[in-house]
Amino acid sequence: MSMAAVGLVAGMALGFAGYFGGFGAFLLVAALGAVGFVAGRVFDGDLEPGQLFRAGGRGRR
Repeated sequence: MSMAAVGLVAGMALGFAGYFGGFGAFLLVAALGAVGFVAGRVFDGDLEPGQLFRAGGRGRR
């Protein structure tokens, strides 16, 4: 599935949530979508779990 199709499906899901459930449902669907995206990247091996919590290395040794 192309990224355009994924974006279309995500946008439609957010639109339906916002229309039928209000702004709170919109935010919930957006937050759960972001969590699912990060989990998918971790499971695919594109993202290490430690990269999410690392401070960036500025000023640390």
